[in-house]
Amino acid sequence: MEELVIRDADVVDGSGDYSYRADVVVDGGRIVSIVKEAADAGCQRPKARRALDAEGLVLAPGFIDMHAHSDLALLRDPDHSAKAAQGVTLEVLGQDGLSYAPVDDRTLGEVRRAIAGWNGPGDDVDVDWRSVGEYLDRLDRGVAVNAAYLIPQGTVRALAVGWEDREATPEELDRMRQLVAEGMEQGAVGMSSGLTYTPGMYAADAELTELCRVVASYGGYYCPHHRSYGAGALEAYAEMVALTREAGCPLHLAHATMNFGVNKGRAPELLTLLDDALGAGADITLDTYPYTPGCTTLVALLPSWASAGGPEAVLRRLADEATSERIRHDLEVTGSDGCHGVPVEWETIEISGVGDPALDEYVGRTVLESARARGERPWTVARELLLKDRLAPTILQHVGHEENVRAIMRHRVHTGGSDGILQGAKPHPRAYGTFPRYLGHYVRELGVLSLEECVAHLTSRPAARLGLPDRGLVREGYKADLVLFDPRTVDAGSTFAEPRTLPTGIPYVMVDGRFVVEDGRRTDVLAGRAVRRTPR
Repeated sequence: MEELVIRDADVVDGSGDYSYRADVVVDGGRIVSIVKEAADAGCQRPKARRALDAEGLVLAPGFIDMHAHSDLALLRDPDHSAKAAQGVTLEVLGQDGLSYAPVDDRTLGEVRRAIAGWNGPGDDVDVDWRSVGEYLDRLDRGVAVNAAYLIPQGTVRALAVGWEDREATPEELDRMRQLVAEGMEQGAVGMSSGLTYTPGMYAADAELTELCRVVASYGGYYCPHHRSYGAGALEAYAEMVALTREAGCPLHLAHATMNFGVNKGRAPELLTLLDDALGAGADITLDTYPYTPGCTTLVALLPSWASAGGPEAVLRRLADEATSERIRHDLEVTGSDGCHGVPVEWETIEISGVGDPALDEYVGRTVLESARARGERPWTVARELLLKDRLAPTILQHVGHEENVRAIMRHRVHTGGSDGILQGAKPHPRAYGTFPRYLGHYVRELGVLSLEECVAHLTSRPAARLGLPDRGLVREGYKADLVLFDPRTVDAGSTFAEPRTLPTGIPYVMVDGRFVVEDGRRTDVLAGRAVRRTPR
């Protein structure tokens, strides 16, 4: 007899088609049968060792977070309710060109310092891997939810070239090609870049194109955090479209926003650019989070020249008075490339987390507020934070526009991604609330998307981009990665004031046919594993 039958569920199957009522039988980690409208038809209803009454609940495929920063959190925190409680059953890691594989002893320490604001210092996790395959093997020991991995191009460049702002030699480019090929062979789904983060931002288009050719040869995709989301954003999007078309590589645009005052109301221009490319045969998808503020590290705002050479070089420049003044001028007057070509507005930069608890007084306040309270210039406060906290502070950047958010999420190639950073005392609420916010706020309250369409954005579309033939739909034979939610009450509990509050209205979440959330509570099940793309 099968393990479980979910009775009388309203199935929203991920295809975008209308919902239907059904009994769904799960066994051996897969969906083994779907009996539509069994109770109404009066037919023999399926039996199993356990029956779950889903009356009033929607049964959908588990949600896929296309942009996650849980690279160490999945290993550090077995509970991982931040994502499991949202109905997320698969996260895509290795984002924005910086992560922890492939590395050697030198680059591991450098990467740890560079992205301490994303994942903490990392000294509480036993990094017993060096290659992509070894990292995926580590996930296979058991984690809360499934995870796929993108090869981080910035980390690859750090290995082959270093953190200097220069062109790669032919030998170094060959080494990068080799590292990308090895990562793809070991199970990565594609490659990411962080083209406003060092050292990935130092790569010219020709270098990126060559690496994308390798990715494409293995059936993967390229996921760039491109060179600007502010001044020059449209040009930066167009650059990525042209680059990937030249390389013959599918493109997935990370957190595809149009931010800062220069881009207010300009989402239709981006969508026209994408529609034209799609009409010409380009293979493009994108992800967004359903909030207006962004989130990154404070050091990321600095001009690229100030970040050359890696974290220790940055700290030395910040400590030097003359160089610090030059950095301030670039930030406040010229418009730093790290701040997307827009002069920084300190009233929009809120400190969301610090590594040193002695600096907690800054958390939850903008840099301008702290500066006024202390009678100092904003740059003085920001510089002091960077030096004392050794580049660890994270920030919220309040620069988005609601009309742009809504327009982009409606697009037919849109998928959901939290871009959730779990570090800091007051992280962005998207880390805990992205997926229920889509369903509660944008579906039920605003009607921006229909329920069926929204679920497709969060399930089958990302599964197709990842090349996963047995996930993202409620279908017989598919993996039993499933979520049951109440469409009348599902909502994000997290807010900017209380960002770690868990969502409501999601009582059941299954990974590989096992409940990781049951009756609204996180179980001790660790059914998640690495999801590898099989090279074609």
